[in-house]
Amino acid sequence: MSAFEIGLALLAAALGYPLFRQWREFRKLKRWAAQPRLTDPPEAEGAWGEVFNLLHRHRRANLARRRELAQLMVRTRRAAQALPYGVAVLDADFRLDWCNAAAREHLGLEPERDRGEPILNFVREPAFADYVRAGSFSEPVRLRAGGTSPRTLELQIVVFGDERLLLSQDVTGPERLEAMRRDFVANVSHELRTPLTVLAGFLETIQDLKLDAQRVRDYVSLMAPQAERMKRLIDDLLTLSALEHAPAAPSAQRVAVRPLLERIRSEAAALSAGRHRVSLEISGEHDLSGAENEIASAFLNLVTNAVRYTPEGGEIRMRWRSGAHFPDGGAEFAVEDTGIGIEPEHIPRLAERFYRVDRSRSRETGGTGLGLAIVKHALARHQAALEIESVPGKGSCFRARFPATRLLGTAQKVPG
Repeated sequence: MSAFEIGLALLAAALGYPLFRQWREFRKLKRWAAQPRLTDPPEAEGAWGEVFNLLHRHRRANLARRRELAQLMVRTRRAAQALPYGVAVLDADFRLDWCNAAAREHLGLEPERDRGEPILNFVREPAFADYVRAGSFSEPVRLRAGGTSPRTLELQIVVFGDERLLLSQDVTGPERLEAMRRDFVANVSHELRTPLTVLAGFLETIQDLKLDAQRVRDYVSLMAPQAERMKRLIDDLLTLSALEHAPAAPSAQRVAVRPLLERIRSEAAALSAGRHRVSLEISGEHDLSGAENEIASAFLNLVTNAVRYTPEGGEIRMRWRSGAHFPDGGAEFAVEDTGIGIEPEHIPRLAERFYRVDRSRSRETGGTGLGLAIVKHALARHQAALEIESVPGKGSCFRARFPATRLLGTAQKVPG
């Protein structure tokens, strides 16, 4: 081989090796890029090493961003799961993509099973279908769901981009409170209307007619009970309001049970005015821990009801038992009467505001319809419960049961 040929071979080798290296590094890049799941770029030297290093840094930055986005997504999902409101993500065609636990419970959805299904397949109320078709979502739509536990749901759609959020809220409680508020206002208005009408009529008569002094006194004597009735109603409303808005835990003062019950017996005897036999029995030397005015109000309301609804000649028995008389070591104040009794269907509702078995008789006896509601609230604040037993035509027994945690030591004796 001549020197010229040798020179050409050496030149070809000198030029071919760099090309070979370039081809080899390119193959590395191609194999790396062809992976279904990218790993770190391969090692290389020279210019290709700089390229691979840049790819490595970009990959690391991309992985960091993806981790941040994944964490953000997880936090967002967790936040949505923690919401007390239902959240369902829908596509542009109102098909389910995802929902939180509250939406599952409200609408009966299962994200895995129902994904991709139209939301109208699950919320079949005609009002909601009309709401979706109308396409105006500025206001929510309210639906009443039936079943074993009827409730009211408020649904609203929020549009963002090509997706929709379906928000749901259970408004059964607020709606019930609003209904109770309306009923309360209507009942108070009704209770005040009659005595106010009587008072206004008598006042107009006295003002317009020339009446002798005796006739005026007669009219005034007829007006007085109506004014007293309104006063009792307002007093009971204020008492009930004070109980409902009082601090969660009543004051922990010592309530001397014996003198309190002796005082209530005296008041019951005065209210009865000799028309009934009123007795008091105390077994167990314990006092109570709590707010005396609240306990006294509860006990007095029970006794007053017994006096009002027991015919003349009947008997009213008050009984206090505590400690060893009960397996749990609690206490009980019971009021038994031989009155008219109560039909079984009325007993569960007796402690509702303004609920009366016989409205006309209640007004005749001076009841406001709030007494047992006051009892229920006062006892509940002392972890006590109201129990009622009654037989129509034979009488009733109202019991206030206190837990052992409300009992204190030996009862204080009445002086003298």
